[in-house]
Amino acid sequence: MASLPILKSADSNPTRDAALIAGATGIAAALVILGLLGNITIAAAFLATAIVGGGGMIVFRRLFPSSAGEGAEPDWALARTLAAASADAVAVTDRAGRLVCANDHYEALFGGFPTPPGLPFDGDGAERIGVAGRRAWRDGTATLDRLVTRGASVVADIACAGEDGDLLVWRFRQTMRVNLAATVEELVAGRIGEQFGRAGIMVTLIGHDGRVIAANSVLRARAMGHADAAITGRDFARFLITDERGLVRFEREGMLKNPLRVLQIPFVEGDDAPMLVALIDEEQSGAPAVGASASAHVQTLVALMPFGVALVGNDGRFLQMNESFARAALVDPAAPPVYPGDLVVREDKGVLADAVRRFASGATHSTDLAIRLKDHPDEPVALSIAGARGLGDAAVLLSLKDNGEETRLKREVAQATKMQAVGQLAGGVAHDFNNILTAIIGHCDLMLMRHSPGDSDYDDIQQVRANSNRAASLTRQLLAFSRQQTLRPQVLQLPDVVSEVSQLLKRLLGESITLKVKHGRNLAPVRADPGQLEQVVVNLAVNARDAMLAKPPKGGAVLSIRTFAMTASDVRRMGSDILPVGDYVGLEVSDNGAGIPPDVLPKIFEPFFTTKDVGKGTGLGLSTVYGIVKQSGGYIFADSKPGQGAVFSIYLPVHTASAPVADPVIAPPGKPLDLWGSGTILLVEDEDMVRAVAERALTRQGYTVLGAEHGEAALELLASHPRPDLLVSDVMMPLMDGPTMVRHARKLYPDLPILFMSGYAEETLRKSIDLENVAFLAKPFSVQQLAEAVRAMMGAKGLGADAS
Repeated sequence: MASLPILKSADSNPTRDAALIAGATGIAAALVILGLLGNITIAAAFLATAIVGGGGMIVFRRLFPSSAGEGAEPDWALARTLAAASADAVAVTDRAGRLVCANDHYEALFGGFPTPPGLPFDGDGAERIGVAGRRAWRDGTATLDRLVTRGASVVADIACAGEDGDLLVWRFRQTMRVNLAATVEELVAGRIGEQFGRAGIMVTLIGHDGRVIAANSVLRARAMGHADAAITGRDFARFLITDERGLVRFEREGMLKNPLRVLQIPFVEGDDAPMLVALIDEEQSGAPAVGASASAHVQTLVALMPFGVALVGNDGRFLQMNESFARAALVDPAAPPVYPGDLVVREDKGVLADAVRRFASGATHSTDLAIRLKDHPDEPVALSIAGARGLGDAAVLLSLKDNGEETRLKREVAQATKMQAVGQLAGGVAHDFNNILTAIIGHCDLMLMRHSPGDSDYDDIQQVRANSNRAASLTRQLLAFSRQQTLRPQVLQLPDVVSEVSQLLKRLLGESITLKVKHGRNLAPVRADPGQLEQVVVNLAVNARDAMLAKPPKGGAVLSIRTFAMTASDVRRMGSDILPVGDYVGLEVSDNGAGIPPDVLPKIFEPFFTTKDVGKGTGLGLSTVYGIVKQSGGYIFADSKPGQGAVFSIYLPVHTASAPVADPVIAPPGKPLDLWGSGTILLVEDEDMVRAVAERALTRQGYTVLGAEHGEAALELLASHPRPDLLVSDVMMPLMDGPTMVRHARKLYPDLPILFMSGYAEETLRKSIDLENVAFLAKPFSVQQLAEAVRAMMGAKGLGADAS
């Protein structure tokens, strides 16, 4: 322990003390279980868990004698002892950033006593640990992994401590080694092996050739006569003899000593893998040396195990299960199962019963079974089964891992992957559909120029055009879902957006539904498109309205909208693996309707999925909400229980002051008085139907149009014709895309004005079309919109001025 001016000690905290004691007890429990069981599958896993959990956690505060005054001398001896007890590197800094205390492990890890956060980590580790330290001052705790120093991988845990919160405790723990054999060797030959010896258990690690790799001192003393004797590399079988009854003893002790129970524990798979061997003295009667109360002791230890363990008797009935097993097996405390088969689906009952019967009859090896719990038949779990010996009435040991968190994560990853794939598909479909709609709308416009309102075909053409515009609105919703729509973000207050749309919501909901709005205090600003956020609120409200009108709730339908602040500490306590730790402003829309069925809930954000009757919904409402939230940098979660309504929670990141964001480049608004012009336009479009409509429309406006089907053809036209006045180009094209073609054209004519058009959203193309003197026209567009955009670009440069 370094002699530094301020010391550290453990805060008295019953919860943490219990955790520390449980960790230490767990290690001892694992050692005894290792000695008693003929199988390591469960016991080795428990030992590893206990080692990790029992590493110790020391929380620091200033220590003063209870009778001392403010200036009393701290208890240096107690602080030094507590800090040295931790297997981790521990240091304490004060508000001034001074290192006031550190233990020996800290000095060994960092080669001295550098002051956090200025520690010798590789790469940007020092910068990251500095950020984590500031977060710990703010939030109370912080954790940082993937740190590397002097070849060691380190995880840092930082906590704010002290009676006045004026200290930071820095704990650096090295990650567990994956070499289980090396770890067991170290345990056998070290302090853990000596604890085995004090419990009367002799342990040794034997190589595949039968030679000793490591052994504890008790075994060395019994086998060779001296605890310090060198036994490594010796043939272990030569130390043992067997009598006519098959009882095993040490050769040097002869046949008069008590026989030994020899337990062989193959904890690592493979022909050349080492084996852990435990030896216990037995009385002539065969009773275990630990005494007749072994069964009671083991049952107590099983209850302390941090993983799921259950004991089954010879009759196949449960004798005991710990809390971890009950939680993993989804056991109802009010109706505990009698047999293991009561936990699983009907198809798995026979297989499980046969396995339990086989191991109760003396099978020596363990096995893993993939079973399906009756409460979750679609999610198989692994059940480990091993024969139990020396545990009183227990004949079979069951171990079940709690896969709930892992299964949830897999389900969320699969859902996110599916949504991303569907979004990419939706964006591609919308792009191609926009090209088709551009041609349809354009041809309708050209035909309307030849027909007057009294003609017989005029109304039919107008109907085709109106339906095309409806289809265009669907493509915009698809683009919203795929996060490819054009947003106009602003810094705003979320309650203001809700207030703006509240009057509209009251009209949409009608008299039968009560609207309740509640705003949190001191909400930070967010950056989003206010119009799109209003659409989010309206879509969620309309969906809730339809659900409550379909099945009116008792006591009246209520729609609640709430805004609230979500700090980084709140997110951390929330424990979400999807929502990153940070500061958010939340928007919650909830109803008291019938709720969303569990089989429907994972699909609600998918485009075209709807539970409404045919003709009453497109299935794009919630998918649009999902896309807007995600494109705004936020997160959305849906939660519902049948009969308890649905809750949609949206989290938008708090906007922090930063460099101003450039406004998107768009075609100048406003309709020119005269759309006629003159000049040469180079039109580049790979879709023949779109190019044909655009050529005809621009020719009618008085322009000379040169058409090209792709970028390379456009460059050839530029080389063989005089300089055009305007270049109108699609963005996404085969062979050579629009931005690449424009860069080549600008080498010939640096000031050539460009009008890009695309079925993809402008935000998606922002990086590729971020050029000077460029405007953007989104598909589908009408002949009028094309003419306005071209006239605006030409007029900006003083071109096409024949209008007068």
